[in-house]
Amino acid sequence: MLLTSLRIHENIVKKLNKVVKILPGLIICIIIAAMGKFIGNYIPSIGGASIAIFIGMAVGNTFGNKKVYAKGTKFAESDLLSYSIVLLGGTLSAQTILKLGGSGVTFIVLQMLITITFAMLIGKKLGFSENFRFLMASGNAVCGSSAIAATAPVVGADDNEKGIAITTVNVTGTVLMILLPLIAKIIFSTEVIKTSAFIGGILQSVGQVVASGSMVNEQVKDLSTIFKIVRIIFLVFVVLSFGTMKKDNSQSNCKKSNTKVKVPWYVLGFFIMCFLFTIGILSPQVSKTFKLISNNFEIIALAGIGMRVNFRELIDQGIKISIYALGVAAVQIVSAITLITILL
Repeated sequence: MLLTSLRIHENIVKKLNKVVKILPGLIICIIIAAMGKFIGNYIPSIGGASIAIFIGMAVGNTFGNKKVYAKGTKFAESDLLSYSIVLLGGTLSAQTILKLGGSGVTFIVLQMLITITFAMLIGKKLGFSENFRFLMASGNAVCGSSAIAATAPVVGADDNEKGIAITTVNVTGTVLMILLPLIAKIIFSTEVIKTSAFIGGILQSVGQVVASGSMVNEQVKDLSTIFKIVRIIFLVFVVLSFGTMKKDNSQSNCKKSNTKVKVPWYVLGFFIMCFLFTIGILSPQVSKTFKLISNNFEIIALAGIGMRVNFRELIDQGIKISIYALGVAAVQIVSAITLITILL
């Protein structure tokens, strides 16, 4: 009994310590989110979400660039955003998701195939290793850091290759996050489905999609997130395909056999909540509450995303890797515009 009590006490202390470490960064994200929402009321054309991102960037690269805030901003960026996505599922019916239709799914598949093909070709032309090209292809085609982390052990990439790929993909996504809404306004006049496909079909991480969509409007934010989630579902197929392409390498074969690829939990949560709302288990009032909570979690998460954007990393990228990232991004933008024009 005494031993059990001690273990329970130790677990409680560990959890409390974890919370204490998260609080400083989380609190500053909440403050930034509140500021963003307040200012957004007076500048509705920009919106509170966009303002929160920009304030977060300013804070994160000045007095907020301290280790004490790191765990809290990471929690906001990842955990809170994941909860926000799950709750978002409780506000959308299956009919909304079906708006993508066969043409929407076809666009996603073709866009991913083009991204993977050109990421491999451009990387080879620039002299990067095959493993690094696999990481860049999966990170840009599917879901950024998560896809890179899932691909690395399958193809036998080392930690250095993984670290550089994650940094490069995140930096590229940060730039595109701001750039894509501007391009969409010019090309598609911010038409909801086309703009959503453009943002959701290109950007690397879910956070970047939510942030970029928020810069347009609420409808684009929600629908672009759905496009992104459908891309994430294909993660398993992409990683297994890359593993098959590396099957001649015995070392990669060994690692591949011990690696399990999982769809992120929040994707499953999103579809479960969507199903419950569609069949009427979640009432409109409950759905409205979920929407409110989801929006608040989201803007706090966006503040965290802003705080974690490192301007120094943007500057420090080498010329060769920058050309690689720019080349892949250019292909993604051109192919997305072409496919959307044809299919949607």
